[in-house]
Amino acid sequence: MAQSAADIEEYIGGFPDEIGEILRRIRQIFADRVPDAGEKISYQMPTVTMDGQSLVYFAAWKQHIGMYPIPVADEALESRIAPYRAAKDTVKFVYRKPIPYDLIEQIADLMVSRRLDSELDPRQGEQTV
Repeated sequence: MAQSAADIEEYIGGFPDEIGEILRRIRQIFADRVPDAGEKISYQMPTVTMDGQSLVYFAAWKQHIGMYPIPVADEALESRIAPYRAAKDTVKFVYRKPIPYDLIEQIADLMVSRRLDSELDPRQGEQTV
């Protein structure tokens, strides 16, 4: 893993081309789907922000890409996410299998929807997505 990168481009540049391409595609998916998406390095990982608050972290590891925190989805989407769940709010996409970019798009849409819902409904309290 790239250590102490100053920005996401430097982080991605610290990996072999094949892994860098995966990271770039994930980055682009969130850039395309998150309104006014921002970026930063937080906890030494690329982080996508929405309205200045962290929305998702993603990182390259020795054998997989991890994304955090991924909320529980409706039954249909959760059945697609389930094979990649590594913990309650973590997904892992191993390099030896094709990366499901269409699923990552759905996860991004879910996260944006949840964040927008929490902003519209003050009864939901602090959003933990």
